Amino acid sequence: MIDNKYAAVIVGFGGMGNWHREILADFENIFCAGTFDISLDRQEVASQLGLHAFASLNEVLEDEKIDIIVIATPNDVHKEIALKAMNAGKNVVCEKPVTLSSKDLQDMIDCANKNEVMFTVHQNRRWDEDFLTMKRIYDEGVLGEIFNIESRVHGSRGIPGDWRGTKEQGGGMILDWGVHILDQILLMVPEKVKSVYAKLYHVTNEEVDDGFKIILTFEFGKTALMEVGTSNFISLPRWYMQGINGTAVIDDFGCTGKIVNIQNYEKREVIPVKTAAGLTKTMAPRTDDTISEGTLSVVNADIHDFYKNVAAYIAGNVDHTFVKHNELLRCMKLMEAVFESDLKNQVVLFE
Repeated sequence: MIDNKYAAVIVGFGGMGNWHREILADFENIFCAGTFDISLDRQEVASQLGLHAFASLNEVLEDEKIDIIVIATPNDVHKEIALKAMNAGKNVVCEKPVTLSSKDLQDMIDCANKNEVMFTVHQNRRWDEDFLTMKRIYDEGVLGEIFNIESRVHGSRGIPGDWRGTKEQGGGMILDWGVHILDQILLMVPEKVKSVYAKLYHVTNEEVDDGFKIILTFEFGKTALMEVGTSNFISLPRWYMQGINGTAVIDDFGCTGKIVNIQNYEKREVIPVKTAAGLTKTMAPRTDDTISEGTLSVVNADIHDFYKNVAAYIAGNVDHTFVKHNELLRCMKLMEAVFESDLKNQVVLFE
């Protein structure tokens, strides 16, 4: 600690490392005291930004003034760095995915408990406003009993040419984006997951998955479909939720969408729809007097809350970090079940 402020060092000063620097610049009681990266070019960038570029990880860990290590390296070295940091008495904020297996994650949790230091993970998409808006719709029962949720993230540029395309570094869309949308759905639906079925795609990359579809079935029967793709040129809605009394859709990260509720389910007079091959009553649209359409009430979020919580936890002012160890383990084990389901091409039982 320096002048009653918590000092953080960012290990791995790429895109996300610099993002952490920018966020920390907004705080008064927690600040970026420097960086370490194995890339000399990135160390030079840090120096040009006025940061102290540490010569080695050991130099960082031996500095008694440093309170927090922020790990923003490729995924395969998260565990090694975190264990060294926590054994040196440092608190740790780790980027996601925290590591590559639930066993490794348990080792990291055990190390944090042994050394009585903070260990948390930057699950930043818990602060996505599209997620929080749909979660509120779910929590408030706006649609009645929910029976299906769909969550999709679509891109069209393939996997970026970095660690995301390399298996040994923990690449692939399950570990890159799956960790986010699975974490979100587990926060939204409190029920146990009973089964998992998954299909991973390799459209542009044979080494790691560049897309996937996952179907979760929960304890009381509701389902969740999660889909990520990097070769999608027409995007489907970001969120789609069905309940017995209505349907909600969010088209994109900007939260454009709507809610449609049924007002008179039993009024079934219908004008059949004429198709090229005949008539259909079943798929004819509802008349306007039997439904109501509403706009979304968007939930505003502030990603700064993550580091506010980190500082409060280290100071002993709150009992837990926002991202809890049991939540991390559950999500990691669910990702392992996804890989197992794809490998075996079958439904995998869970929890």
